[in-house]
Order: sequence, then structure tokens, then C-alpha cells
Amino acid sequence: MSKSIGIIETLGYTAALTAADMMVKMAYVEVVSIEKTGSGLVTTIIEGDIESVKMALEVGAEAAQKCGELIGVHSIAKPLLDLNKGVLSKDSENRL
Repeated sequence: MSKSIGIIETLGYTAALTAADMMVKMAYVEVVSIEKTGSGLVTTIIEGDIESVKMALEVGAEAAQKCGELIGVHSIAKPLLDLNKGVLSKDSENRL
């Protein structure tokens, strides 16, 4: 089983939190981070197997649209190990 990451960007924290809640309830994924990226944008990053991430992003995007504004959705199948170490590090000052 290879890992995949999924990214949902929303306008506002409420939509991000709602999306994250639905994603972990409906698919076998883990929330890696929820970060403020500026100008009211919030990025939620999840991790899991490819199919679970795909399903979670669909559910999360729908949930975010219902309670706020969805900006973007993207998945990366089999990300490089260096990406996991750098971009997804636990040290981010914007992490919520």
C-alpha cells in the first residue's frame, strides 16, 4: 500500500474544520495539518492510501462547499520522501 497526500484549501477555518471532520469520518485517512496560509485561507493536508485520499477529498470538498468557500482540492500519489520531511514537517508556525 503506497501513501498519498490530499490537500484542500478553503476560505475560513470553519469550512476547513468541517472538511477535515468529514474526511476522517468517511475514509481511512489521517489529518497531517491544518494551517493558516494568509488572507483567510486555510489549507488542510491529509494522508492515507490512494483510494482513501481520493474518497476523502470528494467528501471533504462537498462539506467545505456547504458551509464555506472551497478554493482548491489536489492529491499527490506517492509523494517523494523529501516532500514528507520538508513540507509536512511538524514545526510550522502557522499550524492550527
